[in-house]
Amino acid sequence: MVQHPAIAPKRVAVITGAASGIGLAAARRLAELGMRVCLADLPGEALERAAGEVAGIGGSQNVLAVPTDVGRRQDVESLRDKVMASFGEVAVLMNNAGTEGGGGLFGDPQRWQAILQTNLWGVVNGVQVFAPVMAEQGTPGAIVNTGSKQGITTPPGDTAYNVSKSGVKVVTEALAHELRNKPECKVTAHLLIPGFVFTGFTRARGVTEKPAGAWTPEQVIDFLLPALERGDFYVLCPDNETTRAMDEKRIRWAAEDITENRPALSRWHPDFKDAFGRMMEGK
Repeated sequence: MVQHPAIAPKRVAVITGAASGIGLAAARRLAELGMRVCLADLPGEALERAAGEVAGIGGSQNVLAVPTDVGRRQDVESLRDKVMASFGEVAVLMNNAGTEGGGGLFGDPQRWQAILQTNLWGVVNGVQVFAPVMAEQGTPGAIVNTGSKQGITTPPGDTAYNVSKSGVKVVTEALAHELRNKPECKVTAHLLIPGFVFTGFTRARGVTEKPAGAWTPEQVIDFLLPALERGDFYVLCPDNETTRAMDEKRIRWAAEDITENRPALSRWHPDFKDAFGRMMEGK
């Protein structure tokens, strides 16, 4: 299988949120492809265990584990310095670390701060700290930021999470623009938009077995890698219950709230329930 030119044996991948879920699946797969991998996550047994798993694939000399709180700029700078000291370059950066929602509009301000600090500032820190270094290398590179469909359609009820992921979308779009207009730059930017995925977040809600509608983290990475090779910016993932066509209709409806001057979040407005249903059914 052809890969994005940044994904090659002996090149280096840095993955945040790598102790579980999509991040760990990416670390495993890139190690299988011969890359050297740095796993970054909060300190603890989960990170150590994940690093051990990846070392079992690619060899301990090709794996680095760095305890990192991505919401802290100094942690991300330290991560960069340790990766450069150990491996000398960064070819792939996956800003994937995230925390679950639970921040309603009038919810706990501290919960809001925690969500934005990790989900949004973690990506901003990763981009600002790593992108200049990667661009200056003069070699092919890829930066993948993990967003969410909730950052596009912004369903009611989990406002802080929606805000954080909307911010990731905006940051990643700006990054793509900056990189493509930088002379001689060979680094590309991509927004990963997962569907329903069975991860630690799902388990935290008391779901112990993978729901039939969910993808595994490995399926997300299997979908991501060909998209990177094609040069896709928006990597919009389906799942076992939501097709690409369904996502496109929902996203278009959300955008047309503005152009059609409908009420905010009209998809969930009682006056537009039937119209939305007919649209989804293709009527």
